[in-house]
Amino acid sequence: MKYMLLMQFSAAFDEFPMIYTWQPEEVQAHIGFMRDLNAKLASAGELVEAQGLGGPEQAKIVRAGADGRPVVTEGPFAETKEFLAGYWIVDVESPERAVEIAALASTAPGPGGRPLHMPIEVHPVMSAPPQDM
Repeated sequence: MKYMLLMQFSAAFDEFPMIYTWQPEEVQAHIGFMRDLNAKLASAGELVEAQGLGGPEQAKIVRAGADGRPVVTEGPFAETKEFLAGYWIVDVESPERAVEIAALASTAPGPGGRPLHMPIEVHPVMSAPPQDM
């Protein structure tokens, strides 16, 4: 069973200060935690893919115009307080295991080494419809 785990980040709360405000050693501890987590998941055969994402200031929103050509606007609105910071795709034996991994990822260290307790969304990855459809 494949699941997508979405790491949400919120600038709306003091416990989630933007990473560019952290001390260099805090950033390194956070990245090290993520690398270790990914290595453990890979070793267990559970990791399909994991990526950190650029901030909302680097994102673009794309819609098809009336003629089908892309209409591009700069990332999420400036007042957006929550954004997608990264994701994992895992292939695990049960929904409970996906939740367990999400809880572990949520404990990534932040400023002062304290766990961030970031919200991690857990979504099943849908399989393709039957061939006869």
